[in-house]
Parts: sequence; C-alpha cells; structure tokens
Amino acid sequence: MLTSKTYKMTREKTTVLLQRLESGKEDAISILLPSGMTTEEVSVFLQKTPQTQSIPYDAVRLAATSPTGSVLFWGVTQKSIILPPFPLKEKYITNGYETEPLLSLISRDYQIGIVLVRLGHFSVGVCHGEKLILHDSGTGLIHGRHRQGGSSAARFQRRRKDQTHHFLERVSEHLQETLEPYARTIDFFIYGGARVTILRLQKQCPFLAQFDNRLLPPLLDVEDPRFSVLEKAVSDIWSSKFTEWKEES
Repeated sequence: MLTSKTYKMTREKTTVLLQRLESGKEDAISILLPSGMTTEEVSVFLQKTPQTQSIPYDAVRLAATSPTGSVLFWGVTQKSIILPPFPLKEKYITNGYETEPLLSLISRDYQIGIVLVRLGHFSVGVCHGEKLILHDSGTGLIHGRHRQGGSSAARFQRRRKDQTHHFLERVSEHLQETLEPYARTIDFFIYGGARVTILRLQKQCPFLAQFDNRLLPPLLDVEDPRFSVLEKAVSDIWSSKFTEWKEES
C-alpha cells in the first residue's frame, strides 16, 4: 500500500534532491507536465507507457491542479511529484530521472515583483533570485468592523469605506513609484495577503495590469505584510511542493 507525505522544499533542498536523483542508476521514469491539463488529459497521457500503472490518482490530481505544472519521478526507491515555483512548459515521458528541466528552471535568478497587502498594512518589493534588491512597507488607518446596527453603523461603514479607498490609493502610488523602474525586467509577479483586498487593489491600480501575464499563484496565508514577512515570502516564492509515496506493509 502506498502512503504519501507532502513537504515544502526550499530552492536549496530541491536542488540537492534533484542532484541526488540525477546520479541514481535505477529503473525509473520521469514525466513532465505543464499546467492547464485536466485530470482526464493527465490520465490519458500517462497511459502512453505501462510503467505508469502504479501511479496513484492523488498524483494525477496534483498534476492537474498545479498552476505551475509538475514533474513526476517514478522509480524503485523514489516515487514523487514536484510542483515547481515557476511555470513548467515541457510535456513528455522519458526513462530515468530527468532532472535537467527542473534544475534549469529553479537555477535561474529570476527577477520577481512582490506585493503583499491586507487592509492597514502593505509591503512591496523586487527580488533577484532569493535576494531582495528593493522594498517598501507602510500602514494605514482602517477601523475594525462595527458590530451594532442603526444609523451609527451606516456612518461607520461609510467611514471605513473611505479609509479603505484612501489606503489602497496610497498603496497604488507606492507600488507605481517603487516598481515602475523594474516593470520591463520583472520575469514574474506575485501577490500575497487577503484575496478580496488584492482584487480591490488590482481594480484601483491600473498600473498593475501590465503584470497579469506574468502572475504566479498568490500567497494567501500572509497574515501581516510587514518587512520581515516580505523577507520570508521570498523563500516561500522559491519553494517547491514535494509529495512522496512510500510502500507500507
């Protein structure tokens, strides 16, 4: 019976794993899949070789739902899938542990624009590889939600709406001022924070639309977008999701 465990692996740990697999000589296959494939399409593609018959449906589902594509390594001692931090475009099956496409993907020092925002706090930065080359953080007054009804609640809601608008307006100005010199050289762009606030910011800041074709999956577990969180976000951006299956008796 196969059981699985999922980990988040830093860029360094992913590189070490791939280099170890590359030196392995056992029977194995490697399957590279881009994003955008359905579970049915993945299943049909895997049927191209009988060596994929033991791959569980969980791996098919992970491959089909990954916004950046996936690489499956299926051998005697290594049965795993890696979801890379950046989009993988290849699609093929080959014998052995074919690590070069993924190693090449995570070895390049991409330039990445980062915007983390929740109501009341924001951080913006640009990293080159895993190094932040510029950053800016700030705050804004946003009152909490009013728990009572009546006319005072309506006034409070109007005030909160105005505060939100002015906060996002200020964030927009900071973003444009900070990111404009790098707009053409940014390879990827990523948002983090609260989904609703991110959507409001995108609507209020037309400058951001130019990055829509370079977006990475958002970091929605960012609780407090301060500078220290921005630094941690860089490591998260470069991390891969790794799921490994082992035989249990």
